[in-house]
Amino acid sequence: MLQGLLSRLDDSGNLVPRYTPPRCLLERQAVGGCTICHDVCPHNAILTGLVGVAVQIDPDACTGCGLCVQACPTGALEYALQPTLQNVRDQKAEDGAAAGEGEASLTCPQSGAGGPQLPCLGRVTPAVLSAAGAWGTPLTLIHGACETCPVGAPDVPQRLDAVVAETGKLRAATGQPARITVRAATPEDAERAVRVSRRGAFGALFRAGKAQLAQSIPESPLPFVDWSEPEERTPEEWKWRRLALKPAPAAETPIHWPAPVVDDTCIDCPVCHNVCPTDAIDRQIQDDGGVSLLLNLSACTGCMACLRSCPPQAIHEQPEWLPAAFAGPILLREGESVM
Repeated sequence: MLQGLLSRLDDSGNLVPRYTPPRCLLERQAVGGCTICHDVCPHNAILTGLVGVAVQIDPDACTGCGLCVQACPTGALEYALQPTLQNVRDQKAEDGAAAGEGEASLTCPQSGAGGPQLPCLGRVTPAVLSAAGAWGTPLTLIHGACETCPVGAPDVPQRLDAVVAETGKLRAATGQPARITVRAATPEDAERAVRVSRRGAFGALFRAGKAQLAQSIPESPLPFVDWSEPEERTPEEWKWRRLALKPAPAAETPIHWPAPVVDDTCIDCPVCHNVCPTDAIDRQIQDDGGVSLLLNLSACTGCMACLRSCPPQAIHEQPEWLPAAFAGPILLREGESVM
């Protein structure tokens, strides 16, 4: 009974991802826009269009595979991360055991494997894998026959390899890489059990009741993002990428976190601020009429819409930053009066 309850904790019955328009590069009118969600959807469930209706998802065609969420560069499309993270956490080795002892797993229903399931492993993102690395828990991603799967797409394993590679760059600064295995299911996997620590078992049972209730509701979308709250503008994916930078990198160790820098050809226009999907770039007018550009590095998703949209091409990508850069706003530019 426990195994059955635990294996369903990640499936809340919500197939269609939440869409947050202010985070969409189409809504932000970034140069070049973005059609990635439409391009990766294997079921033609996503339409992109004009501002105001930039992304529309057909709930009848959407299978909940999560490939659009996995590929979205700004977090405009997202699922709740907490259930998946908690499931991995519950499989973490007991306190006192060697780091990485035991194994966590995630799989899909089509694989036939036992253990915790997602509708499709297309929902797995760098935040999930990085958290497993921070917890010292080896994580195995077990997929079925993706080439014939009606939920996901044939290239799900290759996309998972790309997610693993991105996670490797992020965790390099910690000195504790995530140990991730991506493989096809074997007949023996059908007998896999859900292993949880004693600490996680009670919490898992408590959440199982809520999960069963959620499954009785056809759609249970995430609540809308309250854009008046600055902290809510940062997607959960990037919040967890930052939280999972454990063990804490040494002060002189660069962290892979692509973000913009600005050179002296900047004309102090507001374009970079206007197109930023998370308001990571703040443009402030000073009392003397000067302009300051500030960057909240933790909120930057690295989409580089600012770079592509900058009229004088004064913005460039900096792929790595020292840990101190996350401590507060970074002054990108201090310009003269624009009044």
